[in-house]
Amino acid sequence: MASRLSAFLNHPAGPKTIHFWAPLMKWGLVIAGLGDMQRPAESLSISQNVALMATGIIWSRYSTQIKPINYSLMSVNIFVGLSGMYQLARIYSYRKNQPAVIDAPKQD
Repeated sequence: MASRLSAFLNHPAGPKTIHFWAPLMKWGLVIAGLGDMQRPAESLSISQNVALMATGIIWSRYSTQIKPINYSLMSVNIFVGLSGMYQLARIYSYRKNQPAVIDAPKQD
């Protein structure tokens, strides 16, 4: 048991490194994305969700290229990307189903 704990503590991606703490803190973005599922689609930000989706995809790829391969970082970024994609789909669906707004002529 002590050897397993020691191996965990001294692992290249263990709790003594940023490779452990960065993914752990990034789960906050996933939790925020889950919280946004309760918000109405008209109040969601396209640019924010595009950024979440893009960074999720980019950093998922990056996490497979660094040594040691950081599966924790990869998994959190997959979820960040998926939450951004889901919110963008909600925004698209909302806007697609809105009736076209025709500007009334100005009366002077």
